[in-house]
Amino acid sequence: MTADYYLGGILMREAVDRSINSPVRAVALTLAPLIQTWSAGHLSSVGASGSFAKGTANKSGTDIDLFLSLASNTPFSLAEIHNTLFNALTKAGYKPRRQNVSINIRVGGYDVDLVPAKRHDNNSSDHSLYRRKADTWTKTNVERHIAVVTGAGREMETRIVKLWRNQKGVDFPSFYLELTVIEALRGCGGTLSTRVWRVFEYLRDSFLAARVIDPANTNNIISDDLTASEKMAIRRAAENTLAARTWEEIVR
Repeated sequence: MTADYYLGGILMREAVDRSINSPVRAVALTLAPLIQTWSAGHLSSVGASGSFAKGTANKSGTDIDLFLSLASNTPFSLAEIHNTLFNALTKAGYKPRRQNVSINIRVGGYDVDLVPAKRHDNNSSDHSLYRRKADTWTKTNVERHIAVVTGAGREMETRIVKLWRNQKGVDFPSFYLELTVIEALRGCGGTLSTRVWRVFEYLRDSFLAARVIDPANTNNIISDDLTASEKMAIRRAAENTLAARTWEEIVR
């Protein structure tokens, strides 16, 4: 079995149904009454975001991210928006888990990350969202994020690296990972396996010093989301990977 055949089989096994009839999309319908009540009439829209929308999701990872867009005149702080959503989910019987900008729950067997945010104005898709770890806020644009990742055309390599991340147990936020893969493979051709190998080489040789900037907000430094020790853990995992003798040792 060739390396590319092996990796291709993994991608097929981990394929996520993103069609309009995908059962994952029914999650939004299930949560709709709760979200409407929580928003107190300020909800602008609910849409798929994150890995699901970008085509970089795996079946064994988080199933869907839902971006909850609130109107610009919503009379609550971003911290209050985050906290009241957490409380509403708890009251409804879910077991929410706070993450940096999202809240994770299980719905009908699916993992769901809810990302509440407030629009800047009605003529822009820019949003402000709460960053819990730093107790501050940041500007973001989910539509821009989706366009950057899908436009790069590195979904297959990203999905393999995400599986590797999960199986090796390293902390590597998805958007940070997606942008890193894009940078590592800038101008890179070759087969799927050689491109994935190139990503691991980049993680070993260039990752620690790389400054990754949010393409929707130059003031938001994505690479600051991890500490030096967390980045070093990723580098060490890549070093160990490059010493592996077979692809089965790298990802499965």
